[in-house]
This record gives sequence, structure tokens and C-alpha cells, in this order.
Amino acid sequence: MFSVSPDVALLVLGLLLLLTVIAGNLSSRFGLPALIGFLGLGMLAGVDGPGGISFSDYVLTQNIGIACLIFILFSGGLDTDWKDVRRVAAPALLLATLGVMISAGVTAGASILLLDLPPFQAFLLGAVVASTDAAAVFAILRTSGLDLHGDVPALIEVESGSNDPMAIFLVGAALLFIATPGSSALMLVPDFALQMVLGTLTGLAVGYLLPELLKRSHYRNAGLSFVISIAAALIAYGLAELPGGNGFLAAYVAGLVAGNRTYTAKRLVSTFQDGMAWLAQVVMFLTLGLLVAPTNLLEIVAPGLAITAILMFIARPLSVFICLAPFRRFGWRAKLFISWAGLRGAVPIVLATFPMVAGVPGAFTIFNVVFFVVLISSIIQGPSIKWLAAKLDIASRPDRVSVRQPESALPPVQVDQ
Repeated sequence: MFSVSPDVALLVLGLLLLLTVIAGNLSSRFGLPALIGFLGLGMLAGVDGPGGISFSDYVLTQNIGIACLIFILFSGGLDTDWKDVRRVAAPALLLATLGVMISAGVTAGASILLLDLPPFQAFLLGAVVASTDAAAVFAILRTSGLDLHGDVPALIEVESGSNDPMAIFLVGAALLFIATPGSSALMLVPDFALQMVLGTLTGLAVGYLLPELLKRSHYRNAGLSFVISIAAALIAYGLAELPGGNGFLAAYVAGLVAGNRTYTAKRLVSTFQDGMAWLAQVVMFLTLGLLVAPTNLLEIVAPGLAITAILMFIARPLSVFICLAPFRRFGWRAKLFISWAGLRGAVPIVLATFPMVAGVPGAFTIFNVVFFVVLISSIIQGPSIKWLAAKLDIASRPDRVSVRQPESALPPVQVDQ
């Protein structure tokens, strides 16, 4: 064992953050999601790479991931137009609940056959990878310059920002069934309802109070408005979690409500929180990359590829086509694109630390499979999104776009048919 001085540790941390951003930018230039660069540098700096940093603290990783997800979801809510939410609320809610359950069930069945996992562990794996990732979806849609027809982009974003609570609930249910096999699924329904109600109410309250505080105080044009926005995101999560609510839903709803109100510092807060979300992504993916030893992934390559294919080509499309069947405004082309745009990112990997911390049998295999699935699906799906949008003719033509916004905190221009 050896120790390093604080100044050296801070220098290394600063260099890692800077190099991670550069790696993310390079991966984006090759058409890959930035998270590939973030994860890649983390693995290079890890124990199997030239960096040689030994890191295996799953509890710390889980805590870092939770903190980062709060700001990612809060920022995503700030940049989401309430008009879009109202238009796609019903289909997004179905995808965020029933869709997640369908994906989890199909993936669980595949995991039993391919990994020989017990049913509850297989369902745990399916629940972990079932939700789409807000960070990955927001990053792809808002930095790719992709303009889509109609309600498709709104549906993808609202679904990705609201399906984490269902995935977290399913993961918790699977952990409960593993710990106490005799538990009944019906006993979990009131708990889920309580999580959703408390999370929504807390988010509404915090989202309403944040603009009021900034409008009525002398902080509205000062840098302290940034501090208040950070406090709002953390308070929304904490206030919801303490009585048993869902903090992630509260953070997203708080951002959604605050982002759709008018106050002087709104643009400043939105821009700052966009930067916070990017910092959160960098820190989270770097930490997750450090945690994974690439050599551990070699033994699960074959089943990992099979589960990835099943998730991309069977589980996700099946859930989308079933959930969107009642909504005729989404044709088969839109459904195919929505299926393919269900990107996986940090959320599944963070959720995969839960069984590791709980000491679930087979948790190490689950974690490595989840990491592999996220990595491969991001490499395949991320670069092909723009190509698929053009092939399906759901991307707006250049002559239909009146204003072209730069790659910044602002969302792309909404172009309706």
C-alpha cells in the first residue's frame, strides 16, 4: 500500500477529468456516444490498463452514481417543454411502466437460458437493463443535430426521464424476492404507488418554489442562483426519499416544473445545470470505467452478445409495439425508431451495483453482463441513430428547419409535420 499527497491526488483527478472530456469528444467525432470515450478512459486508467489504478468500491460507486443521476435528471427536466409532455404523457407512461416490465421479462427469460441463472437472479438482470438511460438519450438527441418529426423526440425524452422509477422498483422487488423467497408481489403494489405519489408531489413543490425563491430574492442575477439550483435538485431527491418516495422522479419533475416557469435567472440556471449534467456524466462514467476490469468481461462475451441482441431486436421492439399499439399517430416507422433509440447508459450499470452491495449470489456475473450489454449496445445503436432516422424518413429535411441551434444547453428545434 502507498499513499499520495493531496496535491498529487488533485492533479491526477484534474487530468483524468480533462482527458475524459477529450476522449468523449474524440469518440463523438467517430460517431460514437460520448459515454464510450468516458468509459474507455476509465478502463484505461483502471487496474487492467496502463493507469493501473485499483478501484473496487461498489458502495462508493453506487453513491456517486446516485448523486450524478440526480443532476442529469434535473437538467433533463429543465430542458423539457411541458407542451411536449402533455402531448406524449399517455404513451410515455405506458412505455415507462408496462414497457419496462415487458423488456425485463423477455431479458430475464433469455438470461435463464443463456447464463443458467436462477429465475429471481435472471429477473434482477432483466430489471437492471430494462430502462432506457436519460443521460445517453439526452446527450444523443441534443448534440447530434438530429431534428425529428412530430412527437417522436418528445416521447423518447419523456420516457427516458421517467422510466427509472419502474426499473428501480423492479430491482428492489427482485432483491426482496431473493432475500425472502416467500414474499408476495401484491405486497409491493402499495409501496410502488407511494413512491410514485410522493416523488411526484415533492417534485411539483420544489419545482414551484425554486423560481419563486429566485424571483423574490436578490440572488436572481448573482452566481448564488447556481447554488440554489443545486440545492433544489438535492432537496427534491432527499425530501422524496425520506418518507419512502422516489427521489429520481422528484428530481426530474422538479426540473420539469421549474423549467417551464418564467423567472429572470432561468437561462443562467438552465445553462449551468446543463454543465452540471455533463460533469455528472463525466464523473459517473469515469468511475464506472475504473470499476470494471476488461479481462473479467472476456468470459461473458458470447452470452453478453446474445443478450444484447435479444434486448435490441426482441425485448425493446416488443415493448414499444405493444405499448404504442393504442396510439395510431405513431406509425411503424416511428415505432421502429423509438425501439432503436432506447439507449442504455449509466443507469443500468449503477443499478447493477445494488446486487453487488447486497451480496446477491451471481451478482458479479450480473454486473459484468450489464456493463458488456451497455457498452456493445451503445457502440452499435448510438452511431446508427441518424442513419436510421434518414432511412425511415422521420428526420426533418434541412429546408424545413428555419433555425439551427448550436450544440449547447438548448434542446434542438422542434419541427412538426
